[in-house]
Amino acid sequence: MDPVWLQWAKELAAIAQNGLTFSENAYDIERYQAIRRIAAEMMSARSDLDTDTLMSLFEREEGYATPKVDVRGVVFRENKILLVEEKIDGGWTLPGGWADPCQSPSECVVREIREESGYETEARRLLAVYDRSKHPHKPPIPFHIYKMFFLCEITGGGPKVSHETTAVDFFPEDDIPELSISRVLPDQIARMFESYRNPDLPIYFD
Repeated sequence: MDPVWLQWAKELAAIAQNGLTFSENAYDIERYQAIRRIAAEMMSARSDLDTDTLMSLFEREEGYATPKVDVRGVVFRENKILLVEEKIDGGWTLPGGWADPCQSPSECVVREIREESGYETEARRLLAVYDRSKHPHKPPIPFHIYKMFFLCEITGGGPKVSHETTAVDFFPEDDIPELSISRVLPDQIARMFESYRNPDLPIYFD
């Protein structure tokens, strides 16, 4: 779970963003800008990111503050799960990434699987929705994220790396490689195998 200081900092950043969205009074705007900087300074004090970099990230966010959405594709073949190796950290993960505007969640996950693994798929059902801040992903990040996991079925294509990935492969449950825990956790992979074996298992949430 996110440490409490990060929860506070995220809440302050959201309050600042909402205030800057709706405020017209110049003095209130100054106050919300100050709150935003305090949030950035709190995060900077406990991370490798400097305050100005965090401020730049926050300033790109406009409108009412809401969680970001990450989609992950769960693809099985011969009782093995599809994973891709991330170029950025060398860890393995379910193919996926940020959801894009004007695409449904299922369209987003199909696109991400194709881009990161080379496989064409169809989304079959939602398996889980995780609140990233409630699970031990590392490192902590400055935004609140919901992670949506979809069971998908291969319809074509073949293994192909991308500018984000360096390898594509299928793994059995008892031989999962080192994971990119910023993106997926061992217990989440275990849950995906359980959901695959038991189609009646309820959707996991939170």
